[in-house]
Amino acid sequence: MANLVPATVGSVSGLAAALVGAPWWAPVLCLVLALGVTVVQIVFPQDSTDRLAWWTDRREHKQRRRDDR
Repeated sequence: MANLVPATVGSVSGLAAALVGAPWWAPVLCLVLALGVTVVQIVFPQDSTDRLAWWTDRREHKQRRRDDR
């Protein structure tokens, strides 16, 4: 899957230019949302087999924590 970071930076800078004159929190909110989406893509695996392994490991971890109580 393609890296979203360059597209995010480009779109955020265009959005900031469009929001000139808006309240200070509007561009900050847009920046935080755009960076949040990018971080999610970077942190979570994008390949379907890796994603399945991640969720399986998470489910097993939660089950072990529940059994330890």
